Amino acid sequence: MKQALLIIDVQPSFSPPAPLVSGIGRLIGRMPSFATIERHDESRTPFQRQLGWSPAVNDESLVAADEVFVKYGYLPPRELIERLKGLAPERVLVCGIQADTCVLAAGFALFDAGLSPILIEDLVAGSSLDRSGRLGVDLWRHHFGQVVSSAEIARRP
Repeated sequence: MKQALLIIDVQPSFSPPAPLVSGIGRLIGRMPSFATIERHDESRTPFQRQLGWSPAVNDESLVAADEVFVKYGYLPPRELIERLKGLAPERVLVCGIQADTCVLAAGFALFDAGLSPILIEDLVAGSSLDRSGRLGVDLWRHHFGQVVSSAEIARRP
C-alpha cells in the first residue's frame, strides 16, 4: 500500500512528550515523511494579539522527516498539500501535536484535497484544553472515520 506520513508541529514550542517523538521516529524511513513546523509571524497570523501566546519564530522539527514545511497558523501550507497530492498515496498517516486543532486542521485540508487522511491515535498529543489528545481523536473519528495505532502500522510490510 502506498502511503505517506505527515507529522504536525513536533517542535520545542509545544513541549512534545518524549514517547511521542520516539514513536514517530520509529516510523521515519518506512514511507515518505513530511513534517510541519509552526512559526510565528504576527503579520500573517494574530496569535499574540488574539491569544496572548505565540510559537517561536525559529523552532525546528524534533523529528527527521524527509521534508519539512514551515507554516503560519493552523493549516498546513498549500505547497505541502500539493506535494502529497503529487505522490498520490492511498492514505496519508497523520500524527503530531495539538490533535484537536492543528492535526485536525491538517485532516480537513487533506480530505478537501481528495486525499485519505488516517490518524495514528497513539502518536498525538492534544492542546492545553486536552493534553491527552482524546478529544482530537474523537473529533477525527467523527469527521474522517479512519484511525489506526502505531502497532498496526508496524505490522504492515
